[in-house]
Amino acid sequence: MTAPQRLTDRKREAIIQAAIAEFRTHGFDITSMDKIAATAGVSKRTVYNHFPSKEELFAEILNQLWARVTAEQETAYRPDLPLRDQLRLILLAKLQILADDNFLDLARVAIAAAIHSPERAQNIIARMGEREESLTVWIRAAQTDGRLKPVAPEFAAQQMQGLLKAFAFWPQISMGQPGLSPETQHTVMESALDMFLACYEF
Repeated sequence: MTAPQRLTDRKREAIIQAAIAEFRTHGFDITSMDKIAATAGVSKRTVYNHFPSKEELFAEILNQLWARVTAEQETAYRPDLPLRDQLRLILLAKLQILADDNFLDLARVAIAAAIHSPERAQNIIARMGEREESLTVWIRAAQTDGRLKPVAPEFAAQQMQGLLKAFAFWPQISMGQPGLSPETQHTVMESALDMFLACYEF
């Protein structure tokens, strides 16, 4: 990689970090590309060279968070291991990201932005949904192997997410409750595993 490319990458990363700080502090609507440029120490033109609009920049931040989440929980289905042990690893990774302050702050910004502009929300969700969620992939593989009952994998994955988020996401997002203690995380996770496997395991 050449030096100018590295500089371009550094500027792009500075813009993203500045945008995260601004969105977290001021929300989506009040944050301007001018302020992001100033915080990043680059020209407004440089910001627009990397991101054509504030929506594109915000979507890229969410994409990066999403990529981090999915990278942390890439757990391929294993026919030789107990389902519970495999699912526990996936849920642990999900609980870790749900406990991340950066993730929670940006999720609040995203939800507020979505409430004010459903069209914007649809665009962002469409961009983020391009890659299939790893839990869905895992469930489909376990079904193919004859170890889980036939149910729409997307539905079952969303059910499982809901069991976690009822305790480890929505109370923190909507009511400002503190993150779960390790003991409560464990209880929530094992209970979700009990319910899921009781419902779907052969």
